[in-house]
Amino acid sequence: MLAGLLFIIMGLITIVCALCVVFQKNPVYSAIFLIQTMVSLAVLYVLLHAQFIAAIQVMVYAGAIMVLFVFVIMLLNLNKTDVEGDYDKLLFQKPSAIILGFILVVMIGVVTLNTVFQGTQGEYTPESISQIGNTQLVGKMLFTKYVFPFEIASVLLFAAVLGAIILAKKQIIKEKEV
Repeated sequence: MLAGLLFIIMGLITIVCALCVVFQKNPVYSAIFLIQTMVSLAVLYVLLHAQFIAAIQVMVYAGAIMVLFVFVIMLLNLNKTDVEGDYDKLLFQKPSAIILGFILVVMIGVVTLNTVFQGTQGEYTPESISQIGNTQLVGKMLFTKYVFPFEIASVLLFAAVLGAIILAKKQIIKEKEV
């Protein structure tokens, strides 16, 4: 009962922080709310008895990636006026986002109704996970079945770092020319 109540409270905190990430105009505040979202997700993982995933969530996302995001925000020197000026140029984004968001919600609803509520059993049941161990199972799945998405994610992060370096160098070159 207490775990269920705590799960609902942390779920609501996660949703509120995620909404603050989207609607916050200051990029630094948005990054801080994203860190809070990641930490509250880690608490949800702990409540679901996935301690390894919670630890990775805090170390990788709330730690390393958010430090990278804040570093890029500071490096690009974004402020509130820079971000506000770009909204007028892209008027089609708001209706497109609403339509795509609706499609995403419908797709998630269909998948949820077809799997979760019908009691579809996956390859690993809670009983088999308790026998094998959560950490061992995550490692096995990550480096066998999901090795390609894992490698794609690492290449994507590498490309983000390279993009930040290129943007920073362009800004430094422009400042030297002035």
